[in-house]
Order: sequence, then structure tokens, then C-alpha cells
Amino acid sequence: MKTMNSREILAGVLRQEAVAIDTLAANLGTEFDQALDWIFGCRGRIIACGIGKSGHIARKTAGTLASTGTPSLFLHAAEAVHGDLGMVTGDDIVLLYTHSGETDELVKLFASLSIIGAKTILITGRADSSAARLADLVLDTGVREEACPNNLAPTTSTTVMLALSDALAVAVMERRGFGKEDFARFHPAGALGKRLLLTVADVMRQGEDLALVTPDQPLHTVMLAITTAGAGGALVVGPNQEMLGFISDGDMRRAILSDPNALHLPASQVMNTGVATIEPTLLAVDALEIFQNHPRKIGDMPVVDGGCVVGMLALKDLLRSGIF
Repeated sequence: MKTMNSREILAGVLRQEAVAIDTLAANLGTEFDQALDWIFGCRGRIIACGIGKSGHIARKTAGTLASTGTPSLFLHAAEAVHGDLGMVTGDDIVLLYTHSGETDELVKLFASLSIIGAKTILITGRADSSAARLADLVLDTGVREEACPNNLAPTTSTTVMLALSDALAVAVMERRGFGKEDFARFHPAGALGKRLLLTVADVMRQGEDLALVTPDQPLHTVMLAITTAGAGGALVVGPNQEMLGFISDGDMRRAILSDPNALHLPASQVMNTGVATIEPTLLAVDALEIFQNHPRKIGDMPVVDGGCVVGMLALKDLLRSGIF
């Protein structure tokens, strides 16, 4: 008898689970539409409930739903019968996960859930099970065999449960019109949230961190202003903070090398005009793209609003902002 090598085993498991998902996708019935309608129209919360490996899928589903605009939480089946059923209300929908449909801890919940008045949706691989006979709605994953060679360890069954739950969450999210800005509100601390929320105004340097000079000030004063602010260049401004020009640290070095008396020259003779500027309301991630696509390698960019300087955006600050 030929023994399969590790590569063949890996490929075989992946194919079996992929086929199971494809089969479910091809055989979605009206009960899946009904589940979608119920979840979308739920006035309370979606409570995902399970135990063991199916419980892990339930917990992940609760997190996915919550992060995509559907209030939800996880209920551990074993803890439910010891008081945690108190978190369930008559306006809620309970998603119950059990492949066999005979998990004792889950089957025992249906009587109490019925008294509470919560609707129940069962996700299972056995549509003729005890739990299926008690549920208000049954979603059959169609999985009859696990990828486990002993047909014991939850593998294909939990994979399909997860895929189905993701599909329901995404379908509800689409129906809600839940967009990037909504998603960012629930993920403000992560890189994704920062990419969608963080603006140039949140990252730019202001106040004492700006080197602001007037066009008549000599270059040695410009150098002092840059050093004091710890900036990469100085902004040359008019009496109302209007942007007139920019002098980078490199501009000063080149001026001094070409003319030993350059330190006495006014800023207006050294500054660059027509430099690239950026608006404070622009997303930081878009600002980073502007830096990366600039024809010259630059490290700082003036932030201008209505023609007036409001800050300075440094590339190194963008890279430290956590937007990627």
C-alpha cells in the first residue's frame, strides 16, 4: 500500500475543504436568504453560541459581525446554562454552532431560548439532528465527512462553518451600505483604522516645531530657526502666514558652498518658490503616496490651507504614524 507524502496530504486536505465550500455555494437554498433577512432586520443583537471547535468559530463570527456594523457577542454554551443566558433578550437572534447537532450543552439551550423569545438559527452538518428539530431556522453546511483521516477531528466542518459565517457577515454589511469610514470607526487603533482616519493635520508639525522666517531675514537666522525647531527646512512666509517659499537644509549648504558670504543673504534670494505643498485634510496614507511618487527625493512638505502655512509634514513622521 502506497503511503502519501506530506505534500500530498496537505494538498488533499485543502482540496477537500475547498470542494466542500464550493458545494455549499452551489446549493444555497431559501433558508440562507431568510437567515440574511433575519440578521439584517434584528432589533437586538446577534449572539453566536457554541462550544469546543465550533465555539471558536462562533466567537470569531461574533467579532466579524460586530466589526462590520452588526451588534453581536459570543455566548459560551456551557456557561449559558449557569447564568449567562441572562444576556439574551427577546429581540436577539442566537446563532448556534454544532456540526453533529447533538451537542448536549447546545440542545439544552433551546427550551430556555424559546421562553426568552429569541429566534434561533442553527448552523450544522446534520439537518435531521436533535438541535435541528428545535431550531427556528437551520443552515445545513452539507459536510458529511471531515478531512481528518479518522473522520473525527473537526476540520472540514469548521472550515465551512467559518466560510458560511463570513459570507453572511459580508452580505449583511453590503446590505447596510457599511463602508470604509464606518469600518474605521470600529478599528481606530489598528493600522487599518489609521489608514482610513489619520489625516495630514494629525501628523504635521506645528507651533514651536515649525521654522518660520520672513523673506528679509538673513540666512544665518534661517539656519538658527531650523536648528531650534529641529526641522528639515524653513518656511518663508508673508505677514499673514502666506506661503512664499521654502529653504531646505540642503539649500543652505549649497548656498554656503557656492558663496562664503551667503549667510548674510536674505531668505528671499535662497528660497525655492513653487514647491509642492499639501492640504491638512488629506489622508496621511495619500500623503505618503505623494512623497513616494515625487520626482525628487524630499523629506518635508509644507502644509497649506487657503494659501497660508498651517504646518509642515515630515516623511519620517508619516513613517512613524502606523499607517502601514
